[in-house]
Amino acid sequence: MEVFFSQYNWIRRTRETLFSYCETLSDADYIKELEAFGGDSIRNLHVHVADCYRVWLGIRALGNAEPDIMPETVNNVNDMRGVFRKTDELVYSFLNEFQGKWDRTIPLTLRNGATMNPTALWLFTHTATHEFHHKGQIVKIGRQLGYVPPDTDLIEPILEG
Repeated sequence: MEVFFSQYNWIRRTRETLFSYCETLSDADYIKELEAFGGDSIRNLHVHVADCYRVWLGIRALGNAEPDIMPETVNNVNDMRGVFRKTDELVYSFLNEFQGKWDRTIPLTLRNGATMNPTALWLFTHTATHEFHHKGQIVKIGRQLGYVPPDTDLIEPILEG
């Protein structure tokens, strides 16, 4: 299997650990906006992560017309799992499109008019590391709300016996 498909599968499995943790939160706490985090909530950070994949991989790299993800339409972890099922489909489309072409540059014009020429590898790395950055914030918000998180670092490889 192509290494980036394997890598994304590790990311998905680690995300599942985070989702399982988030299911221990009340729905009210999942969507609760905290001033200490600039008014963000766990839900809003999850939407932001999915939106990063949507924009960078779907719209900018693949040229898709991807619909906006509206946080207020996501009220619990189960709803968010649905958002990420679509995100997974998008990421796999990106991985299939650029498989073996990771050094291919994708000319982009940003909203502010600036241009950049990232490679497919940069785009994939950016979105994956972005998710892990916000995973840490999600765990920290959960702690502030009084929930004890499990270890959400990249999950251990399964040893075959």
